[in-house]
Amino acid sequence: MKLDSQSFSNGQPIPAEFAAGQPSGVAGNRNPQLSWHDVPEGTRSFALLCVDPDAPTVAELVGRDDVGIPLDQPRADFVHWVMVDIPADVREIAAGSCSDGFTAHGKQQPAGPAGARQGINDYTGWFAGDLDMAGTYFGYDGPYPPFNDERPHRYFFRVFALDVASLPVEGAFTAADVFSAMQGHVLAEAAVHGTYTLNPHL
Repeated sequence: MKLDSQSFSNGQPIPAEFAAGQPSGVAGNRNPQLSWHDVPEGTRSFALLCVDPDAPTVAELVGRDDVGIPLDQPRADFVHWVMVDIPADVREIAAGSCSDGFTAHGKQQPAGPAGARQGINDYTGWFAGDLDMAGTYFGYDGPYPPFNDERPHRYFFRVFALDVASLPVEGAFTAADVFSAMQGHVLAEAAVHGTYTLNPHL
């Protein structure tokens, strides 16, 4: 199975149109275009994840003018998108069709392919202590890495072909819930990734 995007080239920078943040503040936050082909026989649905594996692990350093986040600081995953039960006949998600702009407190019923369900992303936890932003963030919310991070972030979009029509996840499900539910049901996987940074020195 192969996954492509017309919104950015594999391994290359993601345009601000598809990010949540830019140097001047909030960005377009549109989901990028994705399409996949060479789907294995027996596929009954797809799952989609977008994960940044370069998120800093020391929150106290984020967004400070007086210090940079070191390149060698240990990193963790930050989930930007979780979608399951994408019908087996779907081969494309159009740019901006699932997210078009940033919604404070989170999108509650994000658009998506008919029948698909979307879980929560990690902005839910990130904004938990912020009264102006706190909420349950369903669907896609794009890159917004710290401007003082010395490492460009990578964003991996992964599509999984599954042998089940629906995954047993409910409500505000997470990427971890999806990984657990997919065990033993993945027929194929394809990925594409882009990069993004707000550090003016990179």
